[in-house]
Parts: sequence; structure tokens; C-alpha cells
Amino acid sequence: MFGTWFTEPGRRGGMRGRRAKRGDVRAAALALLAEEPMNGYQIIQAIGERSDGVWRPSPGSVYPALQQLEDEGLIRAEAADGGRRAYQLTDEGRAYAEAHPDELRAPWDVFAGAMGDTTREMRSLIGQVAMAAYQVLSAGTESQATQARQLLTDTRKALYRLLAADDDETAASTGD
Repeated sequence: MFGTWFTEPGRRGGMRGRRAKRGDVRAAALALLAEEPMNGYQIIQAIGERSDGVWRPSPGSVYPALQQLEDEGLIRAEAADGGRRAYQLTDEGRAYAEAHPDELRAPWDVFAGAMGDTTREMRSLIGQVAMAAYQVLSAGTESQATQARQLLTDTRKALYRLLAADDDETAASTGD
């Protein structure tokens, strides 16, 4: 849902924020492969985990970066268990990683650090609400699904009312 884009509270214009550049994906892949061999999917997962879910590059950005690194002779792909290709650093790649520690030092931190605690908590809560709604759809009765739909509709409307209210009104209604 949030992908590579994110925003902090108070910013206008929808889901805007720092967007990963091709060099970010390249640096992240090299940094991860310096730790251990991985396939493309594992690289995507590791970047997502290390950026607290803020940055999850698409296969369309990771695989071309891996191909570029392979063309540069910094990594090589080998068949691994399950038929997937695992990438690992070549000797030249290890030398590059050692010579460029600043470039490869946790590139995902730029994304994770840019998201404040409030945003992180809201993202988590949104995910929890989505999972609860899915559970109602999966295991609940028709009556429960109807009630859940009404709760979600009421919540959506309340959130928009919150944005439409003056800050003084909002503070008074929440008791702040």
C-alpha cells in the first residue's frame, strides 16, 4: 500500500516523499550481498525489513540493478536450491565494497529514519485494522461483515472531519 513513497503528517499532496533512485537499489543490493548470498526476492524482503517497511523496491528496480552489477563484474549469479539464482559478490565486488564503505552503509536508513514515530505507529495501526477487517470477511457472519463495513465507513468519515476541523476544535474534542 505504501511502497517506496511515504509522507510525514502535515505534508500536503498525498503520498509524496523520498523516492528511491537506481543508485539506492544498487547500493542496498551490494551491502546485502556483502553479508551473504541472496536471490532477488530475498534482497527485496531484506530492504523492506531494514527500512521498517518504508522502502520496498519493486522487482522492476531490483533485477535491472542486479543485472548491472553482474555486467560490471561485481556479482555473479549461481543456481541455488529451488532453481532460483542466488547472487554473490565476486572478488572484484568484495574489493569494491571494502573501498566504498560510505556508499554501502545501510542505504535503507535514509528511508527508515525519514519516517517519524507517529507515521510508523499509524502505518502499523492501519495494517492491524486491515487484518482485522479481513478476518471479519473470512470468518465472520454476514451480520458481522455489515457491522464492520459500517464501522469502517464511520471511521473514514471521522478522519476526514478531523482534517476539516480547526486545530483548536480538534484539541477541544480530544481533550488535549
